[in-house]
Amino acid sequence: MTSTPWRSTPAALVAALALAACSGVSPAPRASPQPATPNESETTAIARARADSARHPYIQADVDFMSHMIGHHAQAIVMSGWAPTHGASNSVRILAERIINAQQDEIASMQRWLRNRGKPVPEARPTPMKMKMDGMEHEMLMPGMLTEAQMKELDQARGEQFDRLFLTYMIQHHQGAVTMVKDLFATNGAAQDETVFKFASDVNVDQSTEIARMERMLSAQPAATPSQ
Repeated sequence: MTSTPWRSTPAALVAALALAACSGVSPAPRASPQPATPNESETTAIARARADSARHPYIQADVDFMSHMIGHHAQAIVMSGWAPTHGASNSVRILAERIINAQQDEIASMQRWLRNRGKPVPEARPTPMKMKMDGMEHEMLMPGMLTEAQMKELDQARGEQFDRLFLTYMIQHHQGAVTMVKDLFATNGAAQDETVFKFASDVNVDQSTEIARMERMLSAQPAATPSQ
């Protein structure tokens, strides 16, 4: 007897065809995965920044403050990064690590604030600020920032000498940041943006607190020997 086509068809396939025929519905095509919008989160952040700025407008002084504080923070991170390699005490190393962690996060926040508003975003490098005077551009160190000679002196120090110089210079550095905040708040129309106001307020409180802590640490340091 000649076999029918149905008998030569595998049982599973026969069942599937029969089910499709009974239902009258063709098998649904497989859905293609939808590609994620590459800049969706960035677009949302920019939209939110624009909405915030519409409610609380920022001015050039806010942009300058955020831009200059990035370089200011960057120098503190360089200074703090020397603690493990320059024989710093455990207490100074812990302080330096805290400064690095806090200020790296703050740099990222400041860069994001500038980027979301379409402003130039400086790299995290300890560069001086640029000021225009009499139509010419000049470079000036921001308040509290160490000079090249001071940075070299700190880099060459080791052990207890490093501890003393680090605390002395970081106090100077923090005091400069507090001055930058006071200058911002004294500028008419500045710090109305919610993010700028909160960040500047946090810098003022946090660095003032650290100044007091470092002054106590410095007073507890052993007296320097003539060779130091």
